[in-house]
Amino acid sequence: MKYRSQVSSTTPFRAFPRMQILLACCSNRQAEDIRLSSGRSAISSGVMARVKAHTKPKGTTQHKTPSKGKGVRSPPGRSPARRQRRAQPQRPHRFRPGTVALREIRKYQRSTELLIRKLPFARLCREITNIFAPEPFRWTAEALLAMQEATEDFMVHLFEDTNLCAIHAKRVTIMPKDLQLARRIRGPLAGVSSY
Repeated sequence: MKYRSQVSSTTPFRAFPRMQILLACCSNRQAEDIRLSSGRSAISSGVMARVKAHTKPKGTTQHKTPSKGKGVRSPPGRSPARRQRRAQPQRPHRFRPGTVALREIRKYQRSTELLIRKLPFARLCREITNIFAPEPFRWTAEALLAMQEATEDFMVHLFEDTNLCAIHAKRVTIMPKDLQLARRIRGPLAGVSSY
């Protein structure tokens, strides 16, 4: 490889390969820049760089493809991705676990209506009183409503105590043992137990 000091003015340039001529005529820094350049170059001040090998002859036209950003859009409903989405059965929307439970808690704490159906509860009351009464027992509608109000009030407060027992055991799910403990702590009257 010949360097600048070795290249004489009489030596023809075609005797050297292109890269050697470049390195011989430039400083080290310029040679590195030329090596890393993208390929667009010119011949200036005696420095020869790479020239694009493929040039387009005049008069020929190339077809331009539209770019993604500002190109022509396909008509709506005809893109393959949209067709695939329509072909797949859409899954129903699901809330995360606990979201619906909290919503129901807020809903039922706001409301004051009775939660047990009236006719099934009335049938149960009549069945129990007919077991203990010597003759068929008759109920008025107001008495059945009063009995249902008292029953639901008792059950709601019992479940509140059951929830406290579950939280005390570092759980969020109530279990039968929590209900039994709440009734045991309440005593025979408030817990309506037979012991």
